[in-house]
Order: sequence, then C-alpha cells, then structure tokens
Amino acid sequence: MAIAHEAAANAPSAGEYVVHHLTQLNTTGHAQTSIVDFSVINLDTIFFSVAMGLLGLFLMLWVARRVTAGVPGRGQAALEILIEFVANQANSIIHSKESRRFVAPLGLTVFVWIFLMNSMDFLPVDLLPSVWQWATGNPHAFLRVVPTADLNGTLGMSISVLLLCIWYNIKIKGLGGWLHELFTAPFGNHPLLYLPNFLMQMIEFLAKTVSHGMRLFGNMYAGELLFMLIALMGAAYGTSVGATGPVLWIGHVIAGTAWAIFHILIVLLQAFIFMMLALVYIGQAHESH
Repeated sequence: MAIAHEAAANAPSAGEYVVHHLTQLNTTGHAQTSIVDFSVINLDTIFFSVAMGLLGLFLMLWVARRVTAGVPGRGQAALEILIEFVANQANSIIHSKESRRFVAPLGLTVFVWIFLMNSMDFLPVDLLPSVWQWATGNPHAFLRVVPTADLNGTLGMSISVLLLCIWYNIKIKGLGGWLHELFTAPFGNHPLLYLPNFLMQMIEFLAKTVSHGMRLFGNMYAGELLFMLIALMGAAYGTSVGATGPVLWIGHVIAGTAWAIFHILIVLLQAFIFMMLALVYIGQAHESH
C-alpha cells in the first residue's frame, strides 16, 4: 500500500501528462518556449511524415505489382475505386487535360498520405512515446506521433499548395497576365482600384492558405487531445482507491472505443477535405476573372 501511495505521489498530474504528450521532439531537446521560431525543427513531425509517405508508396506499389486482368483482389479493387474517385473529382474541377495528368496523381498522393498520417492517432497514446523513452534511456523524452496535429506540418502542406497555385497561374496566364489580374480583379481595371484589387488578392491567397492548414490541424489536434483525456481515465484507475477505480477503467474502455470508431470518419473526412481544397485552389488558378 505504501508503494502504491508513493507511486501515485510521484506520478505526473493530468496537466503535466497532457503537456508532455503535446510537446514535440525538436532540435533544441526541450520544450519550445517561443511560438514562432524558425530555428527550431520538429524532428518527430518530419520523421513520421516521411515514414507515412514511404508506407503509402510501398502499399500502392505492392498492390500495383499484383494487378491482374482477371478478377481483382480486394487490394486492387480498393485502389482502383480510390483512383477512379480522385480522377472523377479532378475531371470535374480542372478542365485542362494536360494539368490533370499531374494534378490527379497529386490528389491521390495527398489523400493517401494525409489519411496515413491521421491514422497514427489510432495508436495507443503512450505506446511509441514509451518505446522512445526506453530506447533513449530518458523517461522524460518527448515524442508526438501525429504529424497532422502539428501546425508546422499542415501549414507546410498548405503552403506547397499555394506555390502550385502560383505556378499554374503563371503557366496558364503568363507572368504578365497574372500580374495584370492581380491589379485589375475583382473590382475592375481602373488606376484607383489597383491597390484595393492587389490587397484583396493577397488577402484571398493568405486566407485560403492559412485556413487550409488550420482546418486539418485543428481537427487532428482536438482528436489527439481527446484521446489523451480518455487515456487519463485509464491511468487514474491505476492510482485510484475504492470503487471509482473499476468505474474509471470501464469508462476509459467504452469512451476510447466509441471515440476511435467515430474518429475513423474524421480521419477520412479530413484527408478528403484537404485533397478537395487542393484541387479547387489549383482549379481556380486555371480560371480568369
């Protein structure tokens, strides 16, 4: 009993537990104190993003090498449905056949990549962080395994979409044509309207890019936080005394299972929304005001 009370006394509080799990493994080796610091690199976000990207490529390559002309297997059928679905979305949004040859595979890549990164949320909250702490010999080592719950990662992807939009604006309209559009749309071609037009265009690009990344980040961050709060119910069972222990553990199992089932929809939906917005924004770059 004395050992149990001592363990409970040394255990982190709920707030400390959550804060520790929300801290990135970065190049500084400790919790980042500044919100904006371009000298700090979140190593865990980069590692798991690359790992999920390679896993997605491996899975699609593995299925592609087993494609048959006869009755398709489940993996081939699922991939064909996904490819056809993304291709139909690209066809309905982007009318340039030449552009679709790049944008449609891009949409498929984005969907599969974000789905896999989002799916890291289904792993037990303490599984990989505990493995990392054991491997490093540091019981306080930080590690976050959901790349899309890091605003740096999601904004990085949305900025990539912005750069593609700028590229297609210049490619389709020419540099002069795009610059002319920046100063003459949406209010009209008049010298007094040049500045308002340009400011509106910049606000539009900024708003689309920030909202694109923030939407994915906000949903996945909230999901990650809820999994941590549910995990605390199970952790409280180990340190509680009396009848509340079994009740907390049962609540932990029920709540965790229910949220995981519902979270499957969020994981799929957020990957779909990010992909569709990327297609829409690139499609808008093909249109003239």
